Amino acid sequence: MTATSGQRPTAADPAVAGRAAEEDLRALFGQSIAVFASLAGPTHLLETANPAFFATIGEERARTGVPLVDLMPELVGQGFIALLDQVYRSGEPYVGRDARVVLGSGPHAREAFFDFTYEPRRDADGNVTGIHVIGVETTQVKHAQRLMAEHRALLEQIARQAPLTEVLDGMARCIEDLAPQDVLVSVLLTDPDGRHLRHGAAPSLPDFYNQAIDGIAIGEGVGSCGTAAHRRQPVIVTDVTADPLWTDFRHLADQAGLAACWSTPILARDGGLLGTFAMYHRVPRVPQDTDLALTRVFAGTAALAIERHDNEQARRAAEESAKAARDELAEAIRAERRLRAEAEQRAAAAAELAARMRAAAAAQAAAPHPERCQLGGAGGCTAPAEIKIADSWGDAAWGCTAHVEEALINVRSVFIANEEPDGLAAYLNR
Repeated sequence: MTATSGQRPTAADPAVAGRAAEEDLRALFGQSIAVFASLAGPTHLLETANPAFFATIGEERARTGVPLVDLMPELVGQGFIALLDQVYRSGEPYVGRDARVVLGSGPHAREAFFDFTYEPRRDADGNVTGIHVIGVETTQVKHAQRLMAEHRALLEQIARQAPLTEVLDGMARCIEDLAPQDVLVSVLLTDPDGRHLRHGAAPSLPDFYNQAIDGIAIGEGVGSCGTAAHRRQPVIVTDVTADPLWTDFRHLADQAGLAACWSTPILARDGGLLGTFAMYHRVPRVPQDTDLALTRVFAGTAALAIERHDNEQARRAAEESAKAARDELAEAIRAERRLRAEAEQRAAAAAELAARMRAAAAAQAAAPHPERCQLGGAGGCTAPAEIKIADSWGDAAWGCTAHVEEALINVRSVFIANEEPDGLAAYLNR
């Protein structure tokens, strides 16, 4: 039978059929985003792999004809080589879901997640000759799930009015965990004077660095953060050793081991400046799309947290001010009542003294100059009568210095009307 165009002839030779199957797999996975590799023998020799496989492990390791353990030694300690050995011995496939793997080593290492299958390769007699590795990287999905979970937790903290420092510190740590590469996060808050930035959160930056930049001015050329706050636009410095914005802070960055800093202004809904959100790196770096996406998401979250905090602080300040005003009003009312009571007491005392004067004046008609004080009231007073006082109606009385002074203080119409100089002198020189 003649094969039609586009069809592969049927091969009677099992070896030919096996090679044809391998070619089909290579064709199928050649342009796929799925990771594919074909391993041979008990040493798991890498015979072939698609571009996605090499892109995943690093293009610098893109070669075949070597055992997988030599190409990716980091897999040994993570159990993946042992799993390949198990599949090769047992002939049973293995399926992994959301398996975590650290690819590479040192500063270039990265965390990744995969759904994968180890499928035994067999010859015509059914013997295992190798393993097909087929996988799909789920790192972005995993990170998205973690991002949503962490973001939801932050929003819940904001909703229950957790302390701002707690929210910002948790947010910084979350970003540092989620970022695909090593990053140190800092949040600075706008000072009430509107001209400086204050420390908000930076859990991974050295204390001396946080203290040094606490209170930096908002202005052009003041590092990444001061400049971003001034411009109200993101400022990306990929190398602090060469950027003029860092001239005054270069020595400080060198001490802290910082080589790049991307800062984004945190803006309120009305456009007001709330602070800055910065991502620091220990090596010069250009931001990737994932970095910028994280920045946008969490700058908005930080704005929500800060605005909520500021609104709550304003509400509490207003309540405290209103309470202070109420307390002042209550105290004023109490003081007014005390003054009124004192005035009523003075009025009563004045009325009583006036009554004494009238009684003394009536008695004076019979005794022009009594020997004893006439102002002692019902209890009487044994002190000598030294001073004569009178009121504007002509009533007069004699009294001692103590009772005369009491009358002068409490009865405003009373004046000294002493007819003898010695009596007035006695009062003035008492």
